[in-house]
Amino acid sequence: MGLFRLLFWLALIIAVVWLCRRLLQAKPQKSQKTRLAKPQPMVRCGHCGVHIPRDKALPHGEFWFCCQDHLQKSLSSER
Repeated sequence: MGLFRLLFWLALIIAVVWLCRRLLQAKPQKSQKTRLAKPQPMVRCGHCGVHIPRDKALPHGEFWFCCQDHLQKSLSSER
């Protein structure tokens, strides 16, 4: 009978410790989720086809480019 009583108390203590640790852990706040950046509109590079945020793209006419090099290559091929 003594062994069963010991195992019972041991299991109970482990369960209480586990429950306390779980409840005391820092939970992510909902406000952190709302601080994420809003999705940006994406555009496709007219030269290589990679998609980048529109605010980082270089516009030329109706096309967008991911870098100055691709914009220059497009301008030189138009001539």
